[in-house]
Amino acid sequence: MASDMGDKESFSKPLGRRSIFYYGVGHMLNDITSACWFTYLLVFLTDIGLSPRDAATVMLSGQIADGFTTIFAGELVICWGTGIIDRFGHFKIWHGAGSVLVAVSFSSVFGGCLPCKIFGTNSTTMQTVGYSMFAAIFNVGWAATQVSHMSMVNCITRNSTSRVVLASCRNAFTMVMIPIFVDLIVIKVANLSLYAVALVVFNVSKPRTTADIENQYRWIAYLSIFIGCCFVTIFLIGTKEPRLKQGMQGKNHQRISWAHWFKKVLYYQVALVYVLTRLVTNVSQALLAFYVINDLQMTQSSKALVPAIIYICSFVVSVILQEITWTGQRLKAFYTAGGTLWIFSGAGILFLPSSMHALMYLLSITIGVANALMVVTGVSMQSVLVGEDLHGCAFVYGSLSFLDKISCGIALYVLESYQGSSPSLQGCPSILRCISITRYGLGLVPASCSLLGIAVTYTMNLQTPILKPLMEPLLV
Repeated sequence: MASDMGDKESFSKPLGRRSIFYYGVGHMLNDITSACWFTYLLVFLTDIGLSPRDAATVMLSGQIADGFTTIFAGELVICWGTGIIDRFGHFKIWHGAGSVLVAVSFSSVFGGCLPCKIFGTNSTTMQTVGYSMFAAIFNVGWAATQVSHMSMVNCITRNSTSRVVLASCRNAFTMVMIPIFVDLIVIKVANLSLYAVALVVFNVSKPRTTADIENQYRWIAYLSIFIGCCFVTIFLIGTKEPRLKQGMQGKNHQRISWAHWFKKVLYYQVALVYVLTRLVTNVSQALLAFYVINDLQMTQSSKALVPAIIYICSFVVSVILQEITWTGQRLKAFYTAGGTLWIFSGAGILFLPSSMHALMYLLSITIGVANALMVVTGVSMQSVLVGEDLHGCAFVYGSLSFLDKISCGIALYVLESYQGSSPSLQGCPSILRCISITRYGLGLVPASCSLLGIAVTYTMNLQTPILKPLMEPLLV
């Protein structure tokens, strides 16, 4: 009995910096490849000759595979009270297997059309089918890794502040890795190193053929895989498989049915806010490279520099958010602040003329801050929804991710399908007459989603317990 009480008390305490660090790096491979995926996939595919609609088809096939795999993984990866073991393995087994699929398939997508080489044809249809196949495999692995990693948050600790810190740390490691040990801070670059390499590649290499373009992106892809796999290894070694004793869960030792969540109004509210938040970040990321090159007519290096600025600002804000003691009202307030910043950024994007393209760097700062505020608080609302119902956490994360993937895939497919009908931007006398689909999508879609997300947030009743601060600040 004394042992059980000690375990329960330990489980409720805030996490230390080392545990947060080990967990935070676990999503690095997913985050780095995802950054490449949404930033460069559509650009890469159109640069090698696919039409915008075919490129969007590749993206959509991956999103659909991701969405259904997320539901499947959410059904299997169950937070059971005894051992936190799902019916087909441990969290870390799912995580490791998914990471292998991500590494292999991601290199195949940017490494060229493998089916085209096998069948000896480079037809548009074969390219679309080939890239779609590996896009689907990539997203299957990505979903397995994501669901297992996100589901661990509520199974690692009961402390609400630590749960938000884990989500914030996960978001911060999307941008840069800052491993913090007892008396040492070592800064290692993750995604920013990726954009640094992209910056060099786009500046130095002047592609003249399709093969040259493929080589550019192949370098970026292989580097991202190498960095991500290093961090996955750290996560697997440093993070213990969650093992909660049944006595610690009290009455919650039965699996929670799906119907339990469908009866909660908060489930629908959190789901809508999460989907809108992902639409904001993913749609803006996917259209950003097209916007800075085609609409603002900036240099090729801007495809790396502008996203890098966004990630730097997001990282700084994510680190700051880790030091805040969270309540439901603060979650809503910070989400509202991020959404408001995106509304103003969207207006700036919509009306920014190419002659003033330097202002895009200022807009990038605002976008980076807004993304961090919305993502960290939006993901943390899921933890508030789950609360102590650990045995249903995987379904919550899985079902919400399913909605996220499908909605983003459809949104990008619709936008790209109309890309060919955009007016020529060369020599336009007025920006109002020559607004492209890219400008509309990047300016209006995230801003509209942010506005709707703010409205839904205000209707939420987020009940959070009195929170305790971290045992140690994340940064010293």
